[in-house]
Amino acid sequence: MAQADLGIPSGLEGLKEHYDLVIVGCGLSGGVIAERASKELGLSCLILDKRDHIGGNCFDFIDPKGFRISRYGVHLFHTKEQRVWDYVNRFSEWLPYEHRVKGRVNGVIVPIPPSQTTVNLLFDAKVHSEEDMEAWLEERRVDCPNPTNGEEAALSRAGPQLYEAIFKHYTKKQWDKFPSELDASVLNRIPVRLNTDDRYFTDPHQALPKHGYTRIFENMLLNDPNITIRLSTDFFQVRSGLPAHSLLVFTGPIDAYYASLGLPKLEYRSLRFEEEYHEPETGFFQEALQVNYPGQEVPYTRIVEYKHKPNQPEGVKEMPGTVIFKEYSVDEGDPYYPVPNPDNQALYEKYRDMALKEPGVCFVGRLASYKYFNMDQAILTSLEMFDELVEKGTIKKKE
Repeated sequence: MAQADLGIPSGLEGLKEHYDLVIVGCGLSGGVIAERASKELGLSCLILDKRDHIGGNCFDFIDPKGFRISRYGVHLFHTKEQRVWDYVNRFSEWLPYEHRVKGRVNGVIVPIPPSQTTVNLLFDAKVHSEEDMEAWLEERRVDCPNPTNGEEAALSRAGPQLYEAIFKHYTKKQWDKFPSELDASVLNRIPVRLNTDDRYFTDPHQALPKHGYTRIFENMLLNDPNITIRLSTDFFQVRSGLPAHSLLVFTGPIDAYYASLGLPKLEYRSLRFEEEYHEPETGFFQEALQVNYPGQEVPYTRIVEYKHKPNQPEGVKEMPGTVIFKEYSVDEGDPYYPVPNPDNQALYEKYRDMALKEPGVCFVGRLASYKYFNMDQAILTSLEMFDELVEKGTIKKKE
């Protein structure tokens, strides 16, 4: 539910004179810090968010046609961290779900990441075992023991055929840079499987919240007398009028916090979504929740069809129609993906050094860290930051 449905006001009217924590951002990082500070220490928290909803980029809702969709792109929970799994189970019932991504390559549907099945379908490789797959790759790998960029990393792991078919042009669409212009770590994140495992993730815990991600935040934050939320409220516009507070927790872009100093901005990629409604004969538009388009033939990177998700409301699977979202990677818009290259890293380190010296402020989360976090990483770093604040005596249990 959004702001009007929840009855959450905007602005600073009606607030207390003092809060233990003022938290900027009502996404995963801010939500976890607030929930822990309240439940463990009894501290009062004021959360501000410039958007008109709680949940940050995890926000999902039921659209007018009855589909549960995510406003900021598909979110898939997976983790190997038992602490994180135990934590999220406090706030939701979960449905087992193992994500499988398909790619449409020259009209052929193949598993992503590449596996035995992928190379057999695309190149008639005739590999039938892990040994066959390793031999097929080894014949094609380019010798480069210390890759200095994404192209070298991909060629050294997958060879030129898979690089051209799967990696090269998808990367260009995603980052507006060819792999040769990006750090090697970007391409190293994408595995090449020796087996036939077509799951996108291999973590032991993979699931979707039965009632959606927004419900998690409702259960975490609402109806807690220690937590006050103000939506459609921009921290930078109300900064001078904030109530007194013992600690400011900032989860936004670290460069935005220091914008008044006139330093350059960090580089991000954003996303644009193009929604379409269809009524296919089968009831579904495509083979899976997510189909990637690695080639140059279309400008979008992938199509997401939420009807495939098992946490759709009852009756959605039987509906004749379906809604799809074509996803475009763009320069302008909400910051999603930090662009990893030496210049951006050097600039971030300048901001980080300033942040470490900033009195009374704690920076936490993907935007404040200039790193891409999966959901479980965002939760874990926030839990660990809370532990660190307690251990250092920065925040203490209310007497």
